[in-house]
Amino acid sequence: MPPTLPEFSSSVKLKYVKLGYQYLVNHFLGFLLIPIMAAIAVELLRMGPQEILSVWNSLHFDLVQTLCSAFLIVFISTVYFMSKPRTVYLVDYACYKPPVTCRVPFSRLILKDNPKSVEFQMRILERSGLGEETCLPPAIHYIPPNPTMESARGEAQMVIFTAMDDLFKKTGLKPRDIDILIVNCSLFSPTPSLSAMVINKYKLRSNIKSFNLSGMGCSAGLISVDLARDLLQVHPNSNAVIVSTEIITPNYYKGNDRAMLLPNCLFRMGAAAILLSNRRSDRWRAKYRLCHVVRTHRGADDKSYYCVYEQEDKDGNVGINLSKDLMAIAGEALKSNITTLGPLVLPASEQILFLLSLIGRKIFNPKWKPYIPDFKLAFEHFCIHAGGRAVIDELQKNLQLSAEHVEASRMTLHRFGNTSSSSLWYELSYIEAKGRMRHGDRVWQIAFGSGFKCNSAVWKCNRTIKVPTDGPWSDSIDRYPVYIPEIVKL
Repeated sequence: MPPTLPEFSSSVKLKYVKLGYQYLVNHFLGFLLIPIMAAIAVELLRMGPQEILSVWNSLHFDLVQTLCSAFLIVFISTVYFMSKPRTVYLVDYACYKPPVTCRVPFSRLILKDNPKSVEFQMRILERSGLGEETCLPPAIHYIPPNPTMESARGEAQMVIFTAMDDLFKKTGLKPRDIDILIVNCSLFSPTPSLSAMVINKYKLRSNIKSFNLSGMGCSAGLISVDLARDLLQVHPNSNAVIVSTEIITPNYYKGNDRAMLLPNCLFRMGAAAILLSNRRSDRWRAKYRLCHVVRTHRGADDKSYYCVYEQEDKDGNVGINLSKDLMAIAGEALKSNITTLGPLVLPASEQILFLLSLIGRKIFNPKWKPYIPDFKLAFEHFCIHAGGRAVIDELQKNLQLSAEHVEASRMTLHRFGNTSSSSLWYELSYIEAKGRMRHGDRVWQIAFGSGFKCNSAVWKCNRTIKVPTDGPWSDSIDRYPVYIPEIVKL
């Protein structure tokens, strides 16, 4: 029987609930001035000009008092508007679509020359939820695979430049208009960096603020969003481009350790390029508005730190070791993350019921059945990182989601495999391709990554999204959803 996530709320810590409410207070404190100012304005309108003049004359302000009062009003207003966070918009994004020549049906996927390893990987593939159209880079198609530095750079150029070109075409953005560039790729970090490669290709400005994130796992895409949001708060009237990818070529494991063979079965090539902006002029054309980003890092715990670990096996072959405790560790990170996120997004009724249940279990009876908040009341769409079938199954069970809520994640895993940090954008593209995204809809993106991390981003749709005529799903969306048989548990 495969490992499962721990039951949500079974051991929720109050500090994460408290942290969520701290985020809530900090986020909305500035808006308390708005109803106060509105009430004053309504009262002034009700009084009329004569009564207002009478009150003014009765105050007997001299010139110094008037100037001091005016200065105080201007100062408070300036501080308020300068401290108010800038709105961050997702203008558009583009996902890399691999060519047909890179597809790896199970029948022609050469796994290992060791019969036991072949049998193990075929069994994993049959239960993985991946389909017959997922793609691997050209170097892995050789027999044996030929993962050289040159071929790894070739894959990086192919996936990143194609996604960037599509983004330029969709948005009309010019390379010289990019103010901030963030590239995240966990396992391939050459010199010069991938961000430098992009700058060289498109001849970006010399004063561009560029960042290259490596070693941060499958949730690095949302870390990039968080970094871009912070940068856009201090750089007005700016554009930020994020490139999320994972380069497969140099990370093909050649050994026979089963825990290190799993990534060979699940990971596939992919990339996404995203344009964020804080320009008010982009408000009308942007697809989404960023509402919240909540990051949880459990790297202080040794088990969490080592559960996804790059290392050598006994024969010196380098690969990623996935611990058998991975699902339990992911569950703990998930609980911490969504307990912090809950106060920001859940309606008051759900928060009250959850808090009452939590307090009752802590004070009166620990055996009380925990109340699981209904996140379906907070979001219309869910983009769960397509890391594997077991992860999607357990999140669906723990969050009590319907088959349609996790459809985008399952179909992305089936069509494209685990594309690491870019998988969330293939899922969002799936929802749009199905014509399901409406004005005002809220989207929850949630991803897990080495370290161990669990990160969430919440977006709100600015306008009803028309079904795109291009994109990664353009030639296959009519065939989805497909039926994926249940795993038989022996």
